[in-house]
Amino acid sequence: MSATPNVCLRITDLAVAYGHIEAVKGISMELQDGAITALVGANGAGKSTTLLALSGLLKPTRGKVEFEGEDISGLAPNEIVQRGVVQVPEGRAILTTLSVLENLQLGAYTRRDKAGIAQSLDEVYHLLPRLKDRAGQFAGNLSGGEQQMLAIGRALMAKPKLLLLDEPSMGLAPILVQEIFRTLVTINKGGLSVLLVEQNVRQALKIARHGFVIETGKIVLADTGAHLLADPQVEAAYLGG
Repeated sequence: MSATPNVCLRITDLAVAYGHIEAVKGISMELQDGAITALVGANGAGKSTTLLALSGLLKPTRGKVEFEGEDISGLAPNEIVQRGVVQVPEGRAILTTLSVLENLQLGAYTRRDKAGIAQSLDEVYHLLPRLKDRAGQFAGNLSGGEQQMLAIGRALMAKPKLLLLDEPSMGLAPILVQEIFRTLVTINKGGLSVLLVEQNVRQALKIARHGFVIETGKIVLADTGAHLLADPQVEAAYLGG
């Protein structure tokens, strides 16, 4: 009998509202440790709202978020980062008037281990060599794909245990999308758990061990990435079938 996989993040009956409008309506999910999990759905389905709640940037109206067995629902965003849950936000949110290196250094703002930070920087440069080539350039002068790589690199500087990614392929040419997803697979092979929020359903489910489909704030399907890719309902709704 195979061992039961460890759960790194457990979401129970999570609801999030903007005023009187409930955007996330009591969802429950479990993320396996060391896996890529995809949360997919149409624009406005509640994907980004879910991530903002996990990061502490939005307060849930009910429900619980547990990371490595600890309830993190009421923690401040910086405390959640210190626990190891780090988000790459939609739109990248890089600081364009700072250099690439300065943006990366900001990613380590919660850390005090200078030797460890230097090692993390070397690891980011090894994973994303273009960032090393452009270390002294203003981040605003990077291409869209390079800015997305910088946003991922900045998140890795926080030494995450769980990486939350919000629409990393948005606005990128197909060849750059492939590069971003290859990078995520490489990161995951190093043992990092990943929760990937994407409108690009096909690409997300291709690399995900498990997937959840969200519609109007509710989880409507949950299965392995491969099974969801082959699901006629998913194909009809999201894959042009």
